[in-house]
Amino acid sequence: MSKDARTVLLKHWGYSSFRPMQEEIVDAVVSGNDTLALLPTGGGKSICFQVPAMMMSGLCIVITPLIALMKDQVQHLKQRGIAAAAIYSGMHFNEIEIVYNQSVFGKLKFLYISPERLVTEKFIAAFQKMKICLVAIDEAHCISQWGYDFRPPYLRISDIRPYLPKVPFLALTATATPEVVKDIQEKLKFKNAHVFQTSFERKNLVYNVVHEPDKFGALYRLVRQLKHGSGIVYVRNRRRTRDIADWLSNRNITSTYYHAGLDAKIRDQRQQSWMKGQHQIMVATNAFGMGIDKPDVRLVIHMDLPDSLEAYFQEAGRAGRDGRQSAAYLLVSDQDVKQLKENFGASYPDLSQIKAIYQALGNYFQIPVGAGKDQSFDFDLLHFAKMYNFTPVEVFNSLQLLEKEGELMSTESLANPSQVFIRASREDLYRFQVEQPQFDQFIKFLLRNVPGVLTDFVSFNEEQAARKLNLTQDQIVDMLKKLHALQFLIYQARKLKPQLIWVSERRDAKDIYLSKEHYADRKKSAAKRIQSVIDFVNNETTCRSIQLLSYFGETNRQRCGRCDICTSRNKLSLSDAEFAQISNRLKTMLVQRSFPVFEAASSVQPFPEEKVLEAIRFLIDNKQIRQDENGYLSWKTQLKIDD
Repeated sequence: MSKDARTVLLKHWGYSSFRPMQEEIVDAVVSGNDTLALLPTGGGKSICFQVPAMMMSGLCIVITPLIALMKDQVQHLKQRGIAAAAIYSGMHFNEIEIVYNQSVFGKLKFLYISPERLVTEKFIAAFQKMKICLVAIDEAHCISQWGYDFRPPYLRISDIRPYLPKVPFLALTATATPEVVKDIQEKLKFKNAHVFQTSFERKNLVYNVVHEPDKFGALYRLVRQLKHGSGIVYVRNRRRTRDIADWLSNRNITSTYYHAGLDAKIRDQRQQSWMKGQHQIMVATNAFGMGIDKPDVRLVIHMDLPDSLEAYFQEAGRAGRDGRQSAAYLLVSDQDVKQLKENFGASYPDLSQIKAIYQALGNYFQIPVGAGKDQSFDFDLLHFAKMYNFTPVEVFNSLQLLEKEGELMSTESLANPSQVFIRASREDLYRFQVEQPQFDQFIKFLLRNVPGVLTDFVSFNEEQAARKLNLTQDQIVDMLKKLHALQFLIYQARKLKPQLIWVSERRDAKDIYLSKEHYADRKKSAAKRIQSVIDFVNNETTCRSIQLLSYFGETNRQRCGRCDICTSRNKLSLSDAEFAQISNRLKTMLVQRSFPVFEAASSVQPFPEEKVLEAIRFLIDNKQIRQDENGYLSWKTQLKIDD
């Protein structure tokens, strides 16, 4: 079986061998086993379902919440000559109908859908007629309420299992704690527990936390040392992406910036310029990075604290994809923990405020109760917030919660080119051209220059058509609109503005209800994750890599020897075991009461005083132990989320 898999891999993807763990996962899926695969960022998750699907007879359904990822993977599969399509909110209903028909009649190998789509009547009706060989669930951590990105629609995935008793389910994710790993398998109703997991350890990647009030100075020093390769600087605020990129550029460091609010064309241009090495540094929000596989990223810097260690691990993990030595730096100032807590509080508005915002959105778009499903609207968040006297932050976070409840979906301006589909049959074409001679030349142009326009929605470039026909772009758009009105074709103009999509019919605001699991428990889980971030940056005694690996359930790992903590520890003559025992005993003593140095040094038996003093000096230098003006020592307790 492995030989067959390698043949498919070579034929369609051009690789002669698999990455670690991929081949075992492929074999398990082809053998019909439900499987959970945990592969690191850049570990090649898509190959794990694409290869087995090509070896099996039937359609592979891929469930993912990321529209951009759907479009990207569909495009790449088509470039390899593999039939693939995606269905997502905001598509024209005729376009969706075409994809369903292709799926039912066996013309597709891969169908990408969002989890919300699973519960629609049209999908269920079409789904039961499809010949399905595999169901792949990407971003599988979304199914667990203990995960960092829980999405209730993912809980409905298991509803389709009774229709597919012999079809294997493959769940994929890059990060999951042990409780999330267990929860994913339970929620998907795996027949047997079956997990493939590579170690999260990245031996070539060094994690560092730098406590520095002058973050710009630290940033400049780090970036200036980058002689080869490229870097990413992550920030939370869109405006700061430009400010920092300009600041670096003014210091002769080629930099550009990226965030989801930029026009899709500009985002693509900047991503490509960075990929090609025309800009060394990309300053970005967390919107940047998905699907990026640039091998020579040597440096990832976080200017702000992330919301979770999962997010930090994924973003930092974009460095060193080629296996060469790389580094990640998390810059921390005194105000960062306070800011993180404030952001957390703002992320969970009161339910009454969420209902008020939902009500205002319905009024803003003039959608009656019971209507609006699958309708898409241009959405200016700032204009809406100002009109109804909300703050942009509470609107944004309410939309996030409503999206995860399956009520709405917000998208930034994705790369959505115009699309055209000639709905007239071949028999009607001649009659229409005779009856409407003013469109004859343009229709002939469409038939000759837009392949597939008679059978599917295809991308259309108005500017290019205008040049070829020696017309203005406005004239092209005008003809398309008139042909659309005559029902000869369907024209979907390019969408450049952010979109708000009503996934479900508009409800009365009083019927909007966030259950305990979807609000209170999620808030509690988020608080726990934020506390883990705070503990991570405040822990000055345990190797950074060991801290991260322990968070993901890996134990018995050795110190990396190169992070900020290990570099300090390397100066000690103490062994790891000695240091751990001394520091634990000191902590037990000093959390109860203060001790003078001489008494503490003589109380840690059976270690000699010089070794205890060496450990005390290290712990003071790394701010784990306080020493007051009288020389008394006390243990510095960790900050908690509710401090």
